Amino acid sequence: MTSPVHSECARPAALRTWRLARVAGFAVATSACAGAVTVSPGQALNVIAGTQRHELSPGSIAILRDSVRAVLDQARADSAFPGAIAVIGNRDSVLAEYGAGSLDWAPSPRPDDSTLWDMASLTKVVGLTTAMMQLSEAAKVDLDAPVQRYVKEFQGPNKERVTLRHLLTHSSGLPAWRPLYKETDSPAAARALAVATALDTLPGIRMVYSDLGAIILGIIVERVSGEPLDAYLARHVFGPLRMTSTTYRPGRDLLPRIAPTEYDPWRQRHIRGEVHDENAYALGGVSGHAGLFSTGHDVARFCRMYLNGGMLDGARIVSGKTIRRFTTVQDSTLSNRALGWETPNGTNSAGHLFTRPAFGHTGFTGTSIWVDPSRDLFVILLTNRVNPTRQNLRIGAVRTALADVVVRVLDRAVAPSPSPSPPR
Repeated sequence: MTSPVHSECARPAALRTWRLARVAGFAVATSACAGAVTVSPGQALNVIAGTQRHELSPGSIAILRDSVRAVLDQARADSAFPGAIAVIGNRDSVLAEYGAGSLDWAPSPRPDDSTLWDMASLTKVVGLTTAMMQLSEAAKVDLDAPVQRYVKEFQGPNKERVTLRHLLTHSSGLPAWRPLYKETDSPAAARALAVATALDTLPGIRMVYSDLGAIILGIIVERVSGEPLDAYLARHVFGPLRMTSTTYRPGRDLLPRIAPTEYDPWRQRHIRGEVHDENAYALGGVSGHAGLFSTGHDVARFCRMYLNGGMLDGARIVSGKTIRRFTTVQDSTLSNRALGWETPNGTNSAGHLFTRPAFGHTGFTGTSIWVDPSRDLFVILLTNRVNPTRQNLRIGAVRTALADVVVRVLDRAVAPSPSPSPPR
């Protein structure tokens, strides 16, 4: 494996952030100067801005593609990741996609929409939250019921006060994490220890992003549905949506398509085709908090389902009402968290231009999703930024630069032209 470390890596983070923004801005300006393409209404694609339908011309789509390519190519030059794919689209289709770099730092193929990525914490929203939406909609779970109704062994001081809503909003009082992979020797023991973990605070007092809460929610899905979590999601979510490559524990036949992640000092090997997250690995590779692998193609279908009110190609996954309920901030005095999802706050990976009702999430391996119903827009970024080490933290600037340039291009594309000045 070739190390990504070179002189570019030593430059200050602020300089890299400035350069990404400058490259994105230059791409927008350069493409715009090339001239607009005139098309008939029948040739144009539609984008929503507010409640109005607007035409998005092929010229605007070309500007979008150039801008996305500029951001990702600069990020790869800055060693933010060995490989990445960005997919931008609306409810109807993918508008632009671009694969940058290669699957590994060693010579390897360029990523495309069939490359499999370790989704890390996108598992929480693509898998777990969708399952909770379905079970809530079917009245099989009550979000305001105590966790103990479904997991009786969830015992300890004040744990009777913790509800499913607390777990979904990361306000349960549970700690963020514990090294289950070091403390246990089997998936069953790891699950039991997660459930037995004591609270750090009373529920509803503060937001602490907790993998442990997501692990427990995954157990609830299994107990209520009577199915293993991976089987439930395959049958009720991924199968109906034709997300044919999305899976836990991908088979060895898929290895050539999988982007490697970290050289893991605990497992003493370069990770490829097994979950990067150590606790998810200790849980057998299937968990509510991490473990899914997916592709740009499949995640785009997932986002299109959301923008179509919970339905895609005749498959109803959830209702539009449920989507609105789960993507609305629950307690703004604590955080910007919705149910499972995060919302824009001006400082997170949504960048500076996304606003509510947009919602999204990130994954530790370098993945992210943002969906904006008001613009009829989704922005997907899938990378393996942890290859070869999780100490590579450049992905934050890439996420915000990508989000900002996409919104800026599309907002300009649908902005009304200024009225000509009246003759003097």
